[in-house]
Amino acid sequence: MKTRMKPLAIACCWALTSPAFAAPEIEQILVLGQTGSASKSLAAQRQANNLITVASSDAIGDFPDANASESLQRLVGLSIERDQGEGRFVRVRGLAPDYNAVTINGARVPAPEAGRRAVALDVVPSDLVQSLTVTKSLTPDMDADSLGGAIDIKSSSAFDRDGEFFKFSSEAGYNALQDEFSPSLSAAYSNLFADETFGVAVAGSFVERKFGSDNVETGGGWDFDDAARMVDLEQRDYVITRERQGLAANLDWRPSETQQWFLRGLYSEFSDDEQRNAVVVEWEDGVDVNGSTAEAAVARELKQRKETQTIQSLSLGLDQQMGQWELGVMLGWGQSEEDTPDHIESAFEYDGDLPLSVTGSEKPLLAGDRFDYAGYELDGIEVSETFTSDQDQSLRLDLTRHFELADGELSVKFGAKASRRDKENDASFWALEDLDDAGVAEQDLLLSAYLGAEADYGLGDFGATTNLQSIRALVDQVGLAGYEDDVESTLGDFTMTEDIDAGYVMLTANLGELTLIGGARVEATRFSASGWRYDDAAGEFSPRAEDHEYTNTLPSLIARYDLDQDTVVRAAFTTSLVRPTFEQAAPGMLLEEDDGDVEAEFGNPTLEPLTANNFDLGIEHYMGRLGLLSAGLFYKDIDNFIYSTDIAGAVDFEDYAKAVTYVNGDSAELYGLELALVKQFDSLSYPWNGLLVSANATFTDAEASIQYFDDGEAFNRAIDFPSQSAQTGNLALGYQDETFNLRLSAAYKSSYLLEVGELDDPDYDVYEDDHLQLDLIAKVHVNKQLMLYFNALNLTNQAYYTYVNQPRFNAQYEEYGRSFQLGFSYSGF
Repeated sequence: MKTRMKPLAIACCWALTSPAFAAPEIEQILVLGQTGSASKSLAAQRQANNLITVASSDAIGDFPDANASESLQRLVGLSIERDQGEGRFVRVRGLAPDYNAVTINGARVPAPEAGRRAVALDVVPSDLVQSLTVTKSLTPDMDADSLGGAIDIKSSSAFDRDGEFFKFSSEAGYNALQDEFSPSLSAAYSNLFADETFGVAVAGSFVERKFGSDNVETGGGWDFDDAARMVDLEQRDYVITRERQGLAANLDWRPSETQQWFLRGLYSEFSDDEQRNAVVVEWEDGVDVNGSTAEAAVARELKQRKETQTIQSLSLGLDQQMGQWELGVMLGWGQSEEDTPDHIESAFEYDGDLPLSVTGSEKPLLAGDRFDYAGYELDGIEVSETFTSDQDQSLRLDLTRHFELADGELSVKFGAKASRRDKENDASFWALEDLDDAGVAEQDLLLSAYLGAEADYGLGDFGATTNLQSIRALVDQVGLAGYEDDVESTLGDFTMTEDIDAGYVMLTANLGELTLIGGARVEATRFSASGWRYDDAAGEFSPRAEDHEYTNTLPSLIARYDLDQDTVVRAAFTTSLVRPTFEQAAPGMLLEEDDGDVEAEFGNPTLEPLTANNFDLGIEHYMGRLGLLSAGLFYKDIDNFIYSTDIAGAVDFEDYAKAVTYVNGDSAELYGLELALVKQFDSLSYPWNGLLVSANATFTDAEASIQYFDDGEAFNRAIDFPSQSAQTGNLALGYQDETFNLRLSAAYKSSYLLEVGELDDPDYDVYEDDHLQLDLIAKVHVNKQLMLYFNALNLTNQAYYTYVNQPRFNAQYEEYGRSFQLGFSYSGF
């Protein structure tokens, strides 16, 4: 079998083209087995002129990662944001997911969610991925909209293998918190036809996961004016079923060595069926968290929704060599959708206050009798339907001319790209209130008529749940007619278009040990948004439309120098931009008046893009076939970062009591250091030659400044750069030989600023706490075709925790439990 090792560094192991791969060494690789198959991606990392990180499908399989997001967390400088314990969004160098671009087979992936640019990569099953490439220093021929890094997901091609290949995998999973079992299936097939000039590769997967979580949170509901007192508290019990299904198909035609045609498609569907029961408590004057009792308002809530996200990607292209010329043409199409057709929420409020106490501030324990279900009366039921569509179409043309030099080679590459993006959101809301007026009997408005089973909740006494079927039956009885919420429904509707025309020129000079890449890219953006403005005082809607155009010139210079055959130095100056999210640029505007005070909340379609000057310096030293030590420094000078603020009192808003919107900040700076070590101890005698270690760490420091207004006077305060972890890291310890493959891995990220609670008071800033997750994978290769494996995830039952002000003040605490997976894989050639 071949030794397989996940790349956890900027660049990893020995390239196949290295002189060290003499005949005796190649014979040893065949004994180890998995190393040869993984080294394609490892060689790509080493040979690249700019800074990239690549993970191959073989390396992805060395860790128990269910989706593309979780696979990326193993790479140096990358960490993930989790949702219900699963990796969802990817952060590069500690920067938030909206600052990073995602492509599939080179085609841009639009975002399923209404307000974001970030692509939730839990939509893409890891079984559909051939390789993951993260580019941290952009070249001029790449789209410029990435601050942290550009992520490209490549699906499998038949030319990635020799001849016919098939693989089938099956798995059973178990979640300890919910005591639920979950199935998983995947299959892949590829082959070459027509004298190995035409290739077909297909892959499919299906994953169902049943699990849940226990949550207790304040949502930042604390009063720090005197001694810290808790104001709000919620107990939440989640029961969740998630399904992922995907299909990838690649067709490649290579009629000659100088001509390649390709058609690459990927479809992925992710559904999240979530039911949440909650006990909601509010102390008007707060309560001490030492077990003291105070009167509180109590409500019991139920929320259920099934959200389905789909991603479709199609790319058609040609690569043609014509003597000293190269031509590249690609048509790209991508569409993402998010459909939530039947979202329902109910709330029952207790008649009067109840004496309740809390013990503890990190994992608060609620105490007091709140189980008189006949004392809770229905306050209302909300029903909603939302549908978001995001479509991106592009055409790219690249031309390259090669020139021979006396001491090297020069290539001139130039090209253009046109992309057209359309994002739409349609929302409908109904608010069912005062149902006694609709003829509902008094006893049918009490919670006691809608009780479900006792909650399986491990963070205190919860009591009974609310029965979902009974609530839906009540909605069916009353009907939705006459309960439309026109304001929410209309303000939630919008259409946005974004047209980008780009052109670039790039020169690459290969001068022996030195390679230089220089050039510039120009991107012209035309953005338009149309939605609605609602004046509550007048009770009137009016259309709101904005157009915004801007052009950015983005130069770059990259250098690579080979100190010797084992050591590579890279330096880069690049420029990039990040356009506003769709939530920030949303056209909706709400005007309200209270006792003569005018308040407004609105998006800002005329925001400028965030721009950055990026500097990188890195060195890699290779130690034998499977050893690497690397270090890298990076610095980012950021302008126009975007944040939410209250601009009441500013120009044009002097008479407003409140005007919440998004604005551009002045500047921010980010410094960072990346370190990585990869080592397999193959020089030791058997069995110790199967030991391996892979470790990386990223350290960053960043600060930004925000502005707010008080009585018309502008104030500034310094904050940590949002979503920026100061430290991230990975450590994997393992052993593998012809039969066994073991990995114990740890992924860590430090705390970071999650959101600014109050603009003028840092005491209410909310932080996400540090997170350390341990996972284990064990494989047994029965023979060349059959492999058995066992995965154990979240071994230490690491909770998700956010806090306000200080780590001891809870904002959210949530447990997910441990998960286990047992499966097999059968493959053949």
